[in-house]
Amino acid sequence: MNDSDLLLGALGICRKAGGLLHGYDRVCDAVAGGKACLVLLASDASDRTASHIRAFCRDLVECRAMPLTTAQLTGLTPRPAAVFAVTDENLARLCAKHLTQD
Repeated sequence: MNDSDLLLGALGICRKAGGLLHGYDRVCDAVAGGKACLVLLASDASDRTASHIRAFCRDLVECRAMPLTTAQLTGLTPRPAAVFAVTDENLARLCAKHLTQD
């Protein structure tokens, strides 16, 4: 298994545990409320979305790019999303372990 497959599996665990949020507004609310431990961006997130979420997360929570596209992530969410937040520290560490350096 490669890191992308392992990351997708880790995100599935997050979702099943109730520790995965998706969508720009929900993620921003979680970051502002101090509930997000890690913010993740799909590899095909628009430049505007990526720059806005990175600026919003600055000094609050780590924001990383994933090697997965929104199409690859559709099994995790009822609607396509490019922005995700992990709300559990241990699950965030699990996901971060499978991210390549951006």
